[in-house]
Amino acid sequence: MQTLRGTKDILANEILFWRYIYNTALQVCSLYNYHEIQTPILELTSLFTKSIGNDTDIVNKEMYSFIDQGQRNITLRPEGTASVARSFITNKLYINNSSNKFWYLGPMFRYERPQSGRQRQFHQLGIECLGSAEPLADAEVIRIATKILHQLKLRNYKLEINSIGNLEERQKYQSELLIYLEKYKRDLDKDSQKRLKNNPLRILDSKDVKTQEILQKAPSLQMYLGKESQKHFSTLCNYLDAMDIEYNINEQLVRGLDYYNYTAFEIKCNELGSQDTICGGGRYDCLIKSLGGPDTASVGWAMGIERLLLIVKNRFQPIQIKPNIYIATKGMQAKLSIWPILDLLEEAQISFELDLQNNSFQKQLKKANKLGTSICLLIGDDEVNNNNITIKYLKEHKQKIISLNELIQELQKYSRTYQQTLTIHR
Repeated sequence: MQTLRGTKDILANEILFWRYIYNTALQVCSLYNYHEIQTPILELTSLFTKSIGNDTDIVNKEMYSFIDQGQRNITLRPEGTASVARSFITNKLYINNSSNKFWYLGPMFRYERPQSGRQRQFHQLGIECLGSAEPLADAEVIRIATKILHQLKLRNYKLEINSIGNLEERQKYQSELLIYLEKYKRDLDKDSQKRLKNNPLRILDSKDVKTQEILQKAPSLQMYLGKESQKHFSTLCNYLDAMDIEYNINEQLVRGLDYYNYTAFEIKCNELGSQDTICGGGRYDCLIKSLGGPDTASVGWAMGIERLLLIVKNRFQPIQIKPNIYIATKGMQAKLSIWPILDLLEEAQISFELDLQNNSFQKQLKKANKLGTSICLLIGDDEVNNNNITIKYLKEHKQKIISLNELIQELQKYSRTYQQTLTIHR
């Protein structure tokens, strides 16, 4: 049996990297009073068609949707923002708080061509700041993204920002862009030709060299921005300058979701090659109202964990967690007598591995050495009859016999001595 194409197992040695990213996000987001939220993987399809947009690639090509046994149209969530917005409305989180700050980490699903850093089941770390229309909120979420990247020892990234204005401004610009591109229709790449009909602004994101050459003389969205859009963007830039956060203004950055307005931004890393975007986000002031909630200005971002992992794995070597104690038994009486020993180890928070294979002491000791444990507890017929334990120090090749009552004290004494030895050798 194989995994489905575009999915993968996350094994024990990889979990350490995931935990490192999770703990880093938890630490940074908690400092800024962002609270973790978990939303269902399954949502009504209409949530995403209303929020992401019918003309986007995600809705048209990439969503995993099906009709369930209750004849409802269901979709595996392709992104996190819409689900957080829906949760905000469903649970009436706006009643007690004028602003809400959330972060999440979880699986998303899109039917894309699998490649390095891109899976069909992928994971996103995201934050959403709901309830503030101020550019200060944009600056805060961008700052949090950079802080997380710094904590993960990733510093060779570049931040690109743009203002995409409001819906009315974009519609005026889109009309002018279409008039310009119509002259070059046959010269555009195939994807851009399709987007002329349903999502022209996405042509600005094209990676095709010929299309980019055509766009160089195209009308600029900045020419159609009103005073409010310009002021918002200018203030954001001032905040970023005050924080010494470097950025480039990319006038062709639009993002691929219909709900964005005003600010759009991406963080890219050259180490990832063509799939270089590790974080993307922006402002979505009209999304919650469009889903039936109150008028709630919002801003947020999402990071692709799989892409982040490609970089993080080169930055640090995780410490493999090994059990402190290996417990080897021989005979039924020994197996019946080990449970009080486990009680003591659990109470003292000392990790252990109990041999479950019914092998000889020699084989059990070999496994203990292979695991890298420092101590092995041997319990056989002699130990049961004499009500004691043989404790074997594997690194020192020494052993001694102690009573059950002495076990925890002996282990603690050894731990202190071992730590002192490590300090001397360092």
